[in-house]
Amino acid sequence: MSVKIIARNRKARFDYSLLEQFEAGIVLRGSEIKSIRAGQISIKEAYVRTNGEQAWLVSAHIAPYDPASGENHEPLRERKLLLHRKEIDQLWDAVQRKGLTIVPTQVYLKDGRAKVEIALARGKHKYDKRRDIAKRDAQRDMDRALRQRS
Repeated sequence: MSVKIIARNRKARFDYSLLEQFEAGIVLRGSEIKSIRAGQISIKEAYVRTNGEQAWLVSAHIAPYDPASGENHEPLRERKLLLHRKEIDQLWDAVQRKGLTIVPTQVYLKDGRAKVEIALARGKHKYDKRRDIAKRDAQRDMDRALRQRS
């Protein structure tokens, strides 16, 4: 089982506290999967919308695939996510009752199929972000001091 990571949403870990993660398949057109295999996808602005029945990946930018000139896709179209009924119900419940949001954290190829890892997330406050930055800086300083010492 080979996994090749295509895109990561590093901003998601900074802006949100990620609570629970899910793996979902994506319904794609031919030119879209070819573009993803070429690494032409951005999920920085993307989010997941659900209506209790289905889940959709919104605002993920998949660049047009040049060799598919006439049969190309729309770069920002909504793409259906393939999840189990129980997972969709769980996501819907968390969004409706707990006020959480669903963000994509990474897109990868697993055995040749495009998958997206999505996470239930709670937005961080500015002070939470500052605390994370301070923690990261302190850890970096400690690591640097340990390296110099040995």
